[in-house]
Amino acid sequence: MEKKEARKYPGEFEGPRKDTDRIEIPLPEGYEVDELPPPVDVDYPFGSYQSRTAVQGKSIVYTRVFEIKKVSVPLDLTEELKRFYCVIGGDERSTAVLKPAGK
Repeated sequence: MEKKEARKYPGEFEGPRKDTDRIEIPLPEGYEVDELPPPVDVDYPFGSYQSRTAVQGKSIVYTRVFEIKKVSVPLDLTEELKRFYCVIGGDERSTAVLKPAGK
């Protein structure tokens, strides 16, 4: 996707799919959340991606949904496909910030 020359063929996926993840991370003793990553919600004709990070009790809960709706992505949507993967990559690299409790 990062090549400088224009694509000659549409993007192809193996098939439609929908993946859902829920990850629960216990907070270390003596720490609380200072910052959480912002939610993400993108929707294109070929796919969508949503993620949320929240504090539930003494845990950080990260949920995300990745969906491929169409097998083929036409050439005129190549830039949107690149943006789609950039958003996902940015979300996957985002972090929560913790601080000592009570400070």
